[in-house]
Amino acid sequence: MNEKEVILTLDGLKKLEQELEQHKSVKRREVAERIKQAIEFGDISENSEYEDAKNEQAFIEGRILTLEKMLRNAKLIDDVDIQTDIVSVGATVLIKDMEFDDEIEYTIVGTAEADPINNKISNESPVGKAILGQKIGSTVEVNVPAGILKYKILNIHK
Repeated sequence: MNEKEVILTLDGLKKLEQELEQHKSVKRREVAERIKQAIEFGDISENSEYEDAKNEQAFIEGRILTLEKMLRNAKLIDDVDIQTDIVSVGATVLIKDMEFDDEIEYTIVGTAEADPINNKISNESPVGKAILGQKIGSTVEVNVPAGILKYKILNIHK
């Protein structure tokens, strides 16, 4: 089975490791306690607390498996791998929206770390794909559901 590589920065790797540890050491214990309490209420066939706790347990175990798989397939992007002459994963890029004359700064990350609210966009997102490999001064067109967006790359840094 060929598992997909998960591209992570050091910060992203630490966050996934912390989430995994939290699920294994804290959340597992909490949900086990909830199940135990629900069983003490008696008949579990009509016990909504038991059902909720079992559903949460299934979610937590699924998330643990997902996190372990992501960490097993992690490819760490080190600062030395980040280029500043062309856009690469891990780089922070200042782009200008040519239609609205706005400047936006994005950090290009792997999909596991994408967080658009904090200006971290995936290398697989439409904008991420379009600007990867481009140089300062390049203008790119991005096809999005709303139409075509044009961006000019103003700066690339670590």
